Amino acid sequence: MLREIIAITGKPGLYKIVSHSASRIIVEDMTSKKRFPVSSRDKVVSLGDIAMYTDGDDKPLGEILDLLYAKQEGNSVDIKALDSNDKLSEAFAGVLENYDRERVYASDIKKLFAWYNLLIAAGMTKFTETEE
Repeated sequence: MLREIIAITGKPGLYKIVSHSASRIIVEDMTSKKRFPVSSRDKVVSLGDIAMYTDGDDKPLGEILDLLYAKQEGNSVDIKALDSNDKLSEAFAGVLENYDRERVYASDIKKLFAWYNLLIAAGMTKFTETEE
């Protein structure tokens, strides 16, 4: 599910892949629903390919988002209330207590919370694929 959602370097927000060809992809902004092409020169990353550092193995973003969804009981994260790096770290430790505090920066945590809020607003409630 997260493989179809991408982040584009230099552009805010998240985008859903609608169509693709050899030289470009067509994406839809998840908030405005506007569609536009993204060329092969733009740097894009699928949310399904992202993982965060922990003290053990890296944790896939989908699993972290599922943990955050459970902790927040399906509600969005109030990022404005987390106005300092310490508050961001404390809030994230409540979700993933063994994250690597030296390699995961406050900006990473803030971006994760912002992405979570966008995905929740778009109606997503499950972030990992379950095998049947």
